[in-house]
Amino acid sequence: MSADLGTLSSELYASGVELLPGERADVGAATGAASTSSADSTATEGFVRSRELFDCELAWLASEEAGGLSHGELEERLQVNARELYRQLFEDHLERRAEQEQRIEPVVGADGARRSSVERAHERPLVTVFGEVGVRRFAYRARGCQNLYPADGALNLPAEKQSHGLRRVCAVESTRGSFHEAGDAVVRATGQRVAARQLQQLARRSAQDFEQFYASRKRGACQPGDAIVLSCDGKGVVMRTDGLRDATRKQAQNNTNKLKTRLSRGEKHGRKRMAEVAAVYEIEPAPRTAADILPTNDAERSAQIPAPAAKNKWLTASVTDDAATVVAKMFEEAERRDPDHERTWVALVDGNKHQIDRINAEAKARKRNVTVLIDLIHVLEYLWKAVWSFFCEGDPAAELWVRRHAQQILAGNATKVAGQIRRQATKAGLDPTKRAGADTCATYLTNKHPCLDYPTALKNGWPIATGVIEGACRHLVKDRLDITGARWGLPGAEAILKLRAIRSNGDFEEYWQYHLAREHQRVHQSRYANGAIPKAT
Repeated sequence: MSADLGTLSSELYASGVELLPGERADVGAATGAASTSSADSTATEGFVRSRELFDCELAWLASEEAGGLSHGELEERLQVNARELYRQLFEDHLERRAEQEQRIEPVVGADGARRSSVERAHERPLVTVFGEVGVRRFAYRARGCQNLYPADGALNLPAEKQSHGLRRVCAVESTRGSFHEAGDAVVRATGQRVAARQLQQLARRSAQDFEQFYASRKRGACQPGDAIVLSCDGKGVVMRTDGLRDATRKQAQNNTNKLKTRLSRGEKHGRKRMAEVAAVYEIEPAPRTAADILPTNDAERSAQIPAPAAKNKWLTASVTDDAATVVAKMFEEAERRDPDHERTWVALVDGNKHQIDRINAEAKARKRNVTVLIDLIHVLEYLWKAVWSFFCEGDPAAELWVRRHAQQILAGNATKVAGQIRRQATKAGLDPTKRAGADTCATYLTNKHPCLDYPTALKNGWPIATGVIEGACRHLVKDRLDITGARWGLPGAEAILKLRAIRSNGDFEEYWQYHLAREHQRVHQSRYANGAIPKAT
């Protein structure tokens, strides 16, 4: 396939204003100047309008008007004029290709029908990063059949009006802030106005190859001795009613809140749908002790060994898939990194029973040994709930109580701590309401003790906190989908999550090339017999 329109647009766009005075290199070339000039003249026939625009710009720069402007005013004027010049260059180039297009025989569609009738000069609009241009090409026709345009395949023209270059800018900007802010950013970058609804549609189209991209991507093997860490969590997204799951939608429709102006304790709006987030990364084990986690003196603090650092991080998120599906995708990514199961796999969670069950089920199905650990920070939160059963708010002794029990848990004595808490509550003669926090904590430690083997984790140098997945939930979901006033539909939310994940993974450039290749297959190759687009000879 010849250079497509997206590549041409990107190269022109990236070249910037500095490429405008392209004759500078030729001015200093004395040897062979005459022959080079003749060859260049032949090669650039048909770019008359582009030359006229460039000459006008040179004349203006030499005028008194330009001489009286500040550098900022010059910069602003050149930025606008440069877009128009490049738009004209683009259009002249397309016009030249249209003039050189030759008839092809035969042209057979995927429907098996031969297009024997040819009409010239079929034109379609294309909005590029420089402005709108017209694309003329041959139309190959047959009665009752859809027209075919082989030249469109050579240019890899998009199905929509916006070019791939403009769609790329829209995709990036749509992940940064609201669609209205993204529209303003697109105008600043390209001068083109794209409505919010179009931005959503373009984002959805840009993200559609996410799953296939990662499924087909080859991962390099982990470093010998590195462990693979899997982690997952959920974050609520405020949805439009049609985007809610059935149970939540019914709850929202049947809400009979006690108060009209605010929610009472335990009441919910029923407006959110859970976005499932997963992360896979590698760590070089860093063995530590309980003193590295909770140092008790200055000597231990100065000798602290930092937690193992995450590397080669991969994130995914979905508001349409359930937890089981996202966990399966998380395991698939781990399999790509360790297909022969030679590495240690560790799963970090926040204690959610459903997530733990899904991880264990997936590990069993894949016959893979996975150590499940609960985030220490969540365990500490339960200790803080318990401590207020025994101490008044703000009592410094509460910190010592939490630290003492946390150290025992790090030593592998979670069930022992649960028993101590229950006995303390009983000895203190606390009523059921007062001891509720203590009982909740004790029950949690008892039920989760299989996932609280911190001595083994620290000895083997594994992480014991879910900072990576917590940060992923905040970055992928909250920072973009939880902006004030946002109400999401399923397709739009899913597309933004996918695009933010691709960018967070550092894979956007590679993904975009893959996406363009997939677009070429969908939009063009799929329309021809055997997927082969005939070329002019």
